[in-house]
Amino acid sequence: MFTIVKVIISAIIIGVITEISRRFPQQGGIIAALPIVSLLSIIWLYTQGEQMDKLSKFAISVVWGIPGTVVMLLIIGVSLKHSINLFASLGMGIAGWLIFYLAQDLIVKNLIN
Repeated sequence: MFTIVKVIISAIIIGVITEISRRFPQQGGIIAALPIVSLLSIIWLYTQGEQMDKLSKFAISVVWGIPGTVVMLLIIGVSLKHSINLFASLGMGIAGWLIFYLAQDLIVKNLIN
């Protein structure tokens, strides 16, 4: 039952952001850039009884995803601005994110060892 509640609340939040974005693209983008998914995930994990250590690890791990997400969004934004098909833009953005993430992971592992 709790899973259904999480899905419904999350879907409502996404729907509200989408509607705001339709009417006010810039403001919608700013709202969408908020770490809503991260915050919801932390809240859901907390309400399910996860330990603070696990919540802390999750929050810190989210930080590692930020640079790749910026790369992905820049690629998508520039591609769409140049009238590239939506799905091609999304594909290039995801590919850019994956390449950046793998490079970042490789660099960090080499710095640690």
